[in-house]
Amino acid sequence: MAANLTRDEARTRAELITVDSYQVELDLTGGDTTFRSVSTIEFGAARPGAASFINLAAPGVHAITLNGRPVAADAFDGERIALDGLADRNILVVDAECAYSRSGEGLHRFTDPADGNVYMYSDLETFDAHRIYACFDQPDMKASYGLTVRAPADWYIVSNMAPDTEYGVPDADGARLWHFPPTPLMATYITHVSAGPWYIVRSEHDGIPLGIFCRQSLAAYLDPDEIFEVTRQGFDFYHDAFGIKYPFGKYDQLFVPEFKEGAMENAGAVTFLEDYVFRSRVTDYSREARAETILHEMAHMWFGDLVTMRWWDDLWLNESFATWAGTEAQARATRWSHSWTTFTTAWKAWACKQDQLPSTHPIAADIPDIEAVEVNFDGITYAKGASVLKQLVAYVGQENFLAGVRAYFAAHAFGNASLADLLAALEETSGRDLASWSREWLETAGVNTLRPSYSVDGSGKFTAFSVLQSAAPSHPTLRSHRIAIGLYSLTADGLVRVSSVETDVSGDWTPVPALVGVRQPDLVLINDEDLTYAKIRLDPHSLKTAVGSIGQLRESLPAALLWAATWDMVRDGEMAARDYVRLVLGGVDSVQDISVVQTLLRQATLAARQYADPSWRAAGLAFIAGSLRTLLAAAPASSDHQLAYLRAFAVVATSPEDLEFLAGLLDGTAGLDGLAVDTDLRWALLRRLVSRGVRGSEAIDAELSRDATDAGERQAAACRAAIPTLAAKRETWETLTDGKLTIAMFRATISGFADQDQPEFVQPYRPEFFAALAEVWRDWSSAMAQDFVGYGYTICAVDDATVAATDDYLAADPAPPAALHRLLAEGRDEVVRALRNQARDREAANAALSPMADVLGTAQQFRRLRTSGGTGGVPPGEGRIRARYDGDFCHRARNPAGYGGRPPGDNRVVAAIAWATASRTCLAMSSRGTVTISPVARSVSSAVPAARPRLPIVIRKGMPTSSASLNFTPARSGRSSMITSTPASSSAR
Repeated sequence: MAANLTRDEARTRAELITVDSYQVELDLTGGDTTFRSVSTIEFGAARPGAASFINLAAPGVHAITLNGRPVAADAFDGERIALDGLADRNILVVDAECAYSRSGEGLHRFTDPADGNVYMYSDLETFDAHRIYACFDQPDMKASYGLTVRAPADWYIVSNMAPDTEYGVPDADGARLWHFPPTPLMATYITHVSAGPWYIVRSEHDGIPLGIFCRQSLAAYLDPDEIFEVTRQGFDFYHDAFGIKYPFGKYDQLFVPEFKEGAMENAGAVTFLEDYVFRSRVTDYSREARAETILHEMAHMWFGDLVTMRWWDDLWLNESFATWAGTEAQARATRWSHSWTTFTTAWKAWACKQDQLPSTHPIAADIPDIEAVEVNFDGITYAKGASVLKQLVAYVGQENFLAGVRAYFAAHAFGNASLADLLAALEETSGRDLASWSREWLETAGVNTLRPSYSVDGSGKFTAFSVLQSAAPSHPTLRSHRIAIGLYSLTADGLVRVSSVETDVSGDWTPVPALVGVRQPDLVLINDEDLTYAKIRLDPHSLKTAVGSIGQLRESLPAALLWAATWDMVRDGEMAARDYVRLVLGGVDSVQDISVVQTLLRQATLAARQYADPSWRAAGLAFIAGSLRTLLAAAPASSDHQLAYLRAFAVVATSPEDLEFLAGLLDGTAGLDGLAVDTDLRWALLRRLVSRGVRGSEAIDAELSRDATDAGERQAAACRAAIPTLAAKRETWETLTDGKLTIAMFRATISGFADQDQPEFVQPYRPEFFAALAEVWRDWSSAMAQDFVGYGYTICAVDDATVAATDDYLAADPAPPAALHRLLAEGRDEVVRALRNQARDREAANAALSPMADVLGTAQQFRRLRTSGGTGGVPPGEGRIRARYDGDFCHRARNPAGYGGRPPGDNRVVAAIAWATASRTCLAMSSRGTVTISPVARSVSSAVPAARPRLPIVIRKGMPTSSASLNFTPARSGRSSMITSTPASSSAR
């Protein structure tokens, strides 16, 4: 890895040196491995005669002069130039030969295989500006930067400022010379240069020149109208909220190849992952994610670029603020008004996962050096911090919060600031003392859990209500929370909020007297509106309602909170993984937010593969695949749901019939109404077919000939890495470890190699992975080394041997570097969690039925049965049979005879439908006769013909031998079906 820089070194250097300006000259007309870089730095020294150093990473240096005198060649060690005998005022000139990057760090160079065009762009956070020019590479040594670039005549150069002359001026040998005027004061890591024959679209808003850039070969796929629309909406929102107009002149947005992250907030020249130029159809979730990224990076123009942290300890403040502001702007100013729902489902799940790892840390983290910050771009820094800022906004009030932010910007514009400066501004505008809030929320680690506790009298009213708070023993802080408690009831209009109470929670027990005397609703939702950062739990009564009726919620955010609670329960071993899989696949068709749909399907697949008992894994994947086939058949043509279901299906399809269906979609012999099997979808289908051994190298080559692009090459590499043979895996491993791949190609290749459904081919590489770690960490760049550790660890089996191998490596002498130790400890913790959850799932299976069985197989299946012939007054294929009894859903049908150990009249019929054919079978049975349940054989018989598929029904363990039957009474036109229960013969099967 590159040389480090410690906080103490940075502090000492900043106390000594004040930088005035940089003049950087780059010559990009040479070869394809290095470029000429000449830096002229003017700076002052507080103590004449003192010594210091400047950063430069380069293969070689042509000359170095300080105040006109040569600096000895041995002053440069490959990463630093030692400077001694400093004067009061100094001019340093460094003429170096710098290297192009293949890892996305520094100046990345890329040749487009589609047309041979060359593009390059800089990416400098956190510590990579000195890969391009000599500089004091730390955030608190701001300066003004002038740039001159010599480039081929057909290239367009982009930097932080607009060029003095559009398209530059002619220079020798047919090149052109571009000059950019000095920037305002800014940190090294947000300086920027990009070059190449870009495709460019221009616009303007509120006096700000706007530009969008992409490669020529992607021009046909660029959708500038939507990008410009979000950009304009963002500027209007931020100008109003922040009170300072955008401070960097023009605003360019560049979609660049092989980018190592999602985006980067270079002042006036934001770079984005090229995947945001959609070559194929995507769901609206992808467009929402792109919009959020645009707004996130735009927020950085103020928070991060205009006002910059002094050191990386406050990285969280940059990223958390941009995440909060981007989501808030998206919710208030764009068509994605539900963006906080997406945040709750996806971002907070990331935060909670990170916050339960052994590497969790306070939001305001201690960052002693660059190596520490490189692995700190995590769920705490982004998602937890944003959640806590949302809590702070609720605590001080949004207007007070924004007033404080405006004062902070005004006081520190073009300078550096710290958390203390922001809190001081917020205290001034809100009148609140935030010291205790900061100690609780920013200076401690871990996530709290909130749950309701109450008692109810005979009339169904609360006689007592309180909120219980707990914390993990390793991080026992109990915090103050401002929360809303939502009360939801099932009505003819669905599951609706009937009232809400806001309260402050502190300590382990907080009474809520405002709810005493209120009638118990069907569901109590702690942290309604998602005002605080905490895990939530449901009381048993509310859990049954949630599991049975989550699809009846009329608002997306409370539904997302309930889904998030169930996922937390799975990860914490409180719900069996197989139960969660059934819950999701039974209820996902009721979810309208496509971001939630795709998140749930991803989590359900993860639960089946990693958290379920391995002996059930194949059955679980088959269940997911079968359920998705049913959902696909019923999804509206050309809908986002159809595409989401198919993409989820394509990663779990295993049976010959399912693989045949994928193959048919790929070759055109099968189809779905409204579905275009476009380029990216073709690759997804092919990859699964290859990994299952149905297609091979010939098919990969044929597909690459159809998509002869860099994206096609990466897709082909992933497919080849997924070929299930020993020879293919060996060849791929050698390629992965030789250090020659670009970062984008490495990620694509290892994703195919580490196929979770190929343990017999992948897991034998665990010893080789650990053996390679030390050399990779020493010799590879930071981003590449982190990728090798993070992605590579997934090849290890989820077993005790992986835990032992990790422990042995961490205990070795010499000990691994702290950042490497952290990444391995995180991987180990995920394995330990998975083993614990697999045991929990196994216990549930061995108990014949999990504790969730009395609520799981229920409304998701029965209340949304699809109609094939038209039933209940709805047209064929589109309607649903709403089976009701006494105003409740069918799974709550009364038990007049009494069975299952429950008294007559009070018990509920409980049925868990296990297969995706359930909806068709239920319909047939509901129109043909009686379904009989046998508690012993758990089989089903009915008046339907024997050729019809049977409907597996699950009954709670302990049910007496006298069985019961469910009578499905067909609905008349315009009415719902009713389900009742009647005694049945004990000989029924």
